[in-house]
Amino acid sequence: MSWVANVMVSVSFGEDPPNLFAFSEWLRASAPWREEPGRPPGGTGVGFLRPIAWPDGPWGGWKNPEAVLWAGATNHADIGAIVDRFQSTPWREPWAAQLFIQDQEQEYFRLWMLRDGVAVQFAPAPPPDEEG
Repeated sequence: MSWVANVMVSVSFGEDPPNLFAFSEWLRASAPWREEPGRPPGGTGVGFLRPIAWPDGPWGGWKNPEAVLWAGATNHADIGAIVDRFQSTPWREPWAAQLFIQDQEQEYFRLWMLRDGVAVQFAPAPPPDEEG
């Protein structure tokens, strides 16, 4: 079985590419797996990100996207660990860094931004059918 989470990172145009490459490489080689019954503990490596906003890329419209956006589909990712790594990455302009995650069986992306060095989730109220 797989457990897919879609991950996107958006940063400012002034961002150093090495931070994005390092974040992606951490996902590929070192990011821990989520805890699941029947899965051995200690697994690492959940996927990687690649840039998706470039001239003649996959976006529609008559203009080129004006964004630094990397995305990927991860498998068995520990979402808390991804958020922690995003928070601890030394982004050049941390106020502009954004992390979007759509976990398996979720219908929407969640958004985290860095405020005073802490990854803060910005989210609307849950849909009426999900309220307790």
